[in-house]
Amino acid sequence: MKRPLSLTARLALLFAAMTATLLIVVGVVLGRAVEAHFIELDNHELHGKFALIENHLLTSAAPEARDTLGQRLDDAFVGHDMVGVLLRDAEGSVIYAVHPGLFSAPQLAGQRLPAGVASWEKDGRHYVGRERTFALPGAGEASRVTALVGLDITHHARFLDATRRGLWLGISVAAAVAAMLGWWAAHHGLAPLRRVTATAGALSAARLGERLDDADAPAEVHELVEALNGMLDRLESAFQRLSDFSADIAHELRTPVSNLMTQTAVCLSRPCNADEYRDVLASNLEEYERIARMVGDMLFIAKAENGRLPHPDETVELAAEARALVEFYEALAEERGVTLDVRGDARVRGDALMLRRAISNLLSNAIRHTQAGGMIEITIADEGPQVALRVRNHGDTIPSDQLSRVFERFHRASADRQRHGEGAGLGLAITRTIVEAHGGTMSAESIDGVTTFGMFLPREPVPR
Repeated sequence: MKRPLSLTARLALLFAAMTATLLIVVGVVLGRAVEAHFIELDNHELHGKFALIENHLLTSAAPEARDTLGQRLDDAFVGHDMVGVLLRDAEGSVIYAVHPGLFSAPQLAGQRLPAGVASWEKDGRHYVGRERTFALPGAGEASRVTALVGLDITHHARFLDATRRGLWLGISVAAAVAAMLGWWAAHHGLAPLRRVTATAGALSAARLGERLDDADAPAEVHELVEALNGMLDRLESAFQRLSDFSADIAHELRTPVSNLMTQTAVCLSRPCNADEYRDVLASNLEEYERIARMVGDMLFIAKAENGRLPHPDETVELAAEARALVEFYEALAEERGVTLDVRGDARVRGDALMLRRAISNLLSNAIRHTQAGGMIEITIADEGPQVALRVRNHGDTIPSDQLSRVFERFHRASADRQRHGEGAGLGLAITRTIVEAHGGTMSAESIDGVTTFGMFLPREPVPR
């Protein structure tokens, strides 16, 4: 497969092509201007020679002056070696000639020139000429004289040829120089891009903390460097989350797996009766269920983050869902001495099962961390273009530096809060995933023992 040209080579060729095109245009215009100037000079020269001939012919009207016409014309054309003249009478006979070698054989034989300025070549030299007819005053048709004047313009033609060759040579040299300068400029200008490429090529998972230097990068490369640095920030963050997640899940799975291994090893180390085996199996079943819930929650989060969850679009009555969950958790709340209260109402569009799971996670989390005799308030309200569902409870204060991380997977705000339950730390992460899948956001506040988690969802459009 043919390798495409580098950007440096393309810019160098572009410089050369643009320079050559510009110089060609200038050369063509200059060449035509010089050629037009020479044509004008030739026409002026021919016009002057015809005026000279006409003047001598007019002064030769008298018979005694005609005998001296040839001598006077010879005197007039002394030193004009590049000018040829032929005078013919009415019958076509040559009555005067000077430098007749300029003319071709047909012209010497009497062939008339075409109208205007004619050009011809002879013996490798270039000529132009014109033909005019003069009438001597008072002599009638018999005294009409035809004058043929030719100019040797070989020096003009050679000058134009030399000029054209010089222009083409200059254009070629200038294009080559422009290509070299373009290559140098492009090579020098793309140096920051090469450094970016070298740095990016050396990056790896172990060196994601490095960033590309944009100190001397031009504007175009500067934007690329910023985009790549932003990508590296996201990659580093993703790798860090993945590393933390791997460590967390290994830590979370280690406890139930360790329990399973310990109980099984103890059971196998000594004879046991059926009841003891049954107790061990029941305990193992609890650990298996814990692992299964953890794996199921992780699969749910993974599907949500990759957009693989179903997207039902139905009207969801948030108050009805909250009251149904309050009835479900009422026995557990009474056991812990906690009161549940639901106020407000609003509708949203989305998946009722997923939203119920999100509210359930917030409610079960609040029940675990509410002190005995406390109250959990669920408030629902329209707030402009969105609906807010807040779950407020009284319990341990979450440190301010932990509030931003409470929705991370396997994160527990503090050791005090961790002792309140055996959750894997995925409930709030799942809640945030569900809310974001519905186009909403989550919030968390904890001040003086009052903790509030908020779900903010787009409000259902009003039917028209």
